[in-house]
Amino acid sequence: MKIAVAQLSFIIGDFEGNVKKMLKAVTTAKKQEADIICFSELATCGYPPRDFLEFDDFIRLAEEAVLTLAAAAKGIAIVAGSPSRNPVVEGKDLYNSVYFLANGKIKHVQHKTLLPTYDIFDEYRYFEPASEFQIVKYKGKKIALTVCEDIWNIGNENPMYDICPMDKMMPHQPDFMINVSASPFNYNHAKNRIHVLQSNVERYQMPIFYINHVGAQTEIIFDGGSLVMSPNGNVFEEMPYFKEQVKTFNLAEVRRGKTSRLQPKNKMKLIHDALVIGIKDYFGKLGFKKCILGLSGGIDSALTAVLAVRALGKKNVRVVLMPSQFSSDHSVNDAIDLAKNLGVQYDIIPIKNIYKSYLKELKPLFGDLPFNITEENIQARSRGMLLMALSNKFGNIVLNTSNKSEAAVGYGTLYGDMCGGLSVIGDLYKTEVFELCKWINRRKEIIPNNTITKPPSAELRPNQKDSDSLPDYDILDEILFQYIEKTQGPNEIIAMGFDPKLVRRVLRLVNINEFKRYQTAPVLRVSSKAFGMGRRMPIVGKYLS
Repeated sequence: MKIAVAQLSFIIGDFEGNVKKMLKAVTTAKKQEADIICFSELATCGYPPRDFLEFDDFIRLAEEAVLTLAAAAKGIAIVAGSPSRNPVVEGKDLYNSVYFLANGKIKHVQHKTLLPTYDIFDEYRYFEPASEFQIVKYKGKKIALTVCEDIWNIGNENPMYDICPMDKMMPHQPDFMINVSASPFNYNHAKNRIHVLQSNVERYQMPIFYINHVGAQTEIIFDGGSLVMSPNGNVFEEMPYFKEQVKTFNLAEVRRGKTSRLQPKNKMKLIHDALVIGIKDYFGKLGFKKCILGLSGGIDSALTAVLAVRALGKKNVRVVLMPSQFSSDHSVNDAIDLAKNLGVQYDIIPIKNIYKSYLKELKPLFGDLPFNITEENIQARSRGMLLMALSNKFGNIVLNTSNKSEAAVGYGTLYGDMCGGLSVIGDLYKTEVFELCKWINRRKEIIPNNTITKPPSAELRPNQKDSDSLPDYDILDEILFQYIEKTQGPNEIIAMGFDPKLVRRVLRLVNINEFKRYQTAPVLRVSSKAFGMGRRMPIVGKYLS
């Protein structure tokens, strides 16, 4: 028997386009002489569909998509994820299901049992868990069908569920397992995924075909990396990251497990490729082509510009330099050098006169009050206004350039430098921004070296440096990582050797600035805990604030 794995990128709600892409893959699999082709979780409608699932019309279109695929399942079987209706009144109205289509009809449907409701996942909001566990027989083989989380209760120290669906299927003695998934990227997830699959193989002693999504859906990025596992624990094949591919495998060869192919897992390359596809798919799937961003000469906007060019092409990227009287000559020169290195259009719009006009109009109200953060924010908002004006006039989508460290402690201006349609590096700590820039420059200086080596500064007042308001980023980022990703409290972080006063100050800044993050653009997620839909904190609260 030969099984094809179709690792594809889908668009949420584009039933016609998704089915067309799947049918093309079916044709490819037939040419590869596959007996079965497997698609990912909720492939017909895209993942995650969220509240679209509450619309009867949406479910009807998903059902029609399944019937179209079933009609094409002649000479080959099709395995695909799609929502299905729960005929029982009690419980949720839908299941998250995997369909087995053969001989022109629906042969078997297995529902997902373990419904993740944490971080970015909210599946129990919509779906009823499975209560029946059957296998499907095809061409003399007995096949267990599972959906994503169904295999993730094995191979971890703190299982979240009290049931393992495969345990329920094992009495039927399946020959192999197919797992359709929508498993989002973070820079450590590929290693964890392999560990979980190997733990399943060790427990069930059978080949596993694991099919993952690839591509981005707003802030969530899917890396692909679909896996074919041999019973001896070898990774028979790990498919490419961030690329679509249809590849067919011989079950007998997989069972023998004499080969092992793994993809390299360099953290910076993974992050780079994830952010590039995140930008590319955000624009492509929404029908946008061109972006615009403010280029300050600093490292954050420089990194964002490079990633944008690699995602959209230099002709579709426009940058604007908006120096003030506080901007240094080297910052302007660094920005111009980068724009020339990238070959992008750049414009220079000084904001000194705009800033002065604001101060003039506000003088009757401000009186003789001293310069403070108000005047700094006026500069940032002037720049935001200019970017949005150019966006409105020419149709370029504004890219936000804030990093995770700044967003965490509120070191940014609402409606100013925090504006934009997509936050590109909002899940990268400042230390990771430096690391990624050095990785980009590993063979050739693309980002001016001075941009990387000079002390970070917002340049909103004379001789300003980030270190005037914030601790060194090496220290700040580790405290933030322990609090945000590792959910460690102040006592635990202090016990690691950090200054108690500093820890309490940083954690307070994180919590009191939740209102800012609530109003910002979606953040491309590359870590295990990004700001946005996966980190749900109250705006009004007293904990650590």
